[in-house]
Amino acid sequence: MTQTIDNQKYRAILAPNSENITFESNGFNDFLQETFALTKRLFIQLQRRPSTLVAGVIQPFMWLILFGALFYNAPQSLFGDDFSYGQFLAPGIIVFTAFSGALNAGLPIMFDREFGFLNRLLVAPLASRFSIVAASTIYIISLSLIQTAVIITASAFIGAGLPSLTGLSAIALITFLIVLGVTGLSLGLAFALPGHIELLAVIFVINLPLLFASTALAPMAFMANWLQIIASLNPLTYAIEPIRYIYQNGDPNLASIVINTPWTEINFGVVLLLLCAFDALILLAIKPLLSRRFA
Repeated sequence: MTQTIDNQKYRAILAPNSENITFESNGFNDFLQETFALTKRLFIQLQRRPSTLVAGVIQPFMWLILFGALFYNAPQSLFGDDFSYGQFLAPGIIVFTAFSGALNAGLPIMFDREFGFLNRLLVAPLASRFSIVAASTIYIISLSLIQTAVIITASAFIGAGLPSLTGLSAIALITFLIVLGVTGLSLGLAFALPGHIELLAVIFVINLPLLFASTALAPMAFMANWLQIIASLNPLTYAIEPIRYIYQNGDPNLASIVINTPWTEINFGVVLLLLCAFDALILLAIKPLLSRRFA
């Protein structure tokens, strides 16, 4: 009885304006309510600081324009017959933008830690602390889809073309999968590291090296042998190459070969399974960290 009253009090504090939303008293619906309330809080913060969204839209647009201009006079056949650098670049910018946003997902949690809000959240009777991960993922994927729409539109104007509705759906699915795993990783770092300075340092160390050790800016065949091996193990490559296939060849099927690694060819279905496995591995790895309390 006391636990039920505590749950009701907590939900009233976390979502004070949700009186008209009816949730049954079970674990799954409590999880949904917690996720809804935490997601709403993140969007309220975005509404108060819209510069975050503006910068998140302008930055990938600048990357696309600047890198497109950098290789503007590259030989037409350098990246394949009838395949411009704009088509080659757009998938890399889509994935890297989503990756960068997801990698920063831990910063709000870290600031909540430092201001004491996270401790109050963790001692509350949450149905599942994975609601924190779910809320951050919904928030980041929403921003990523806005950024992706801007990149796809801008790249269409520089000659990359426009994927079909099925292709766009596949791009959204791949973006979601890479965002889910990287968001979980960032939240795990926010729970594991002592403060935001350390988190920012790790983000700085991870961000650009993973970009240049992927196929975002150049084909794997252009790389040194040792870098090809690293790129073949980089999760970003497994998100970039299927999207690049969509731009170059149209809608994929599960048997379509989308990645040629130094040791084997990988089809679209296997890529999706590997991205799901990456997400599952990250979520399992951070589960013990979500049980921590902080002084």
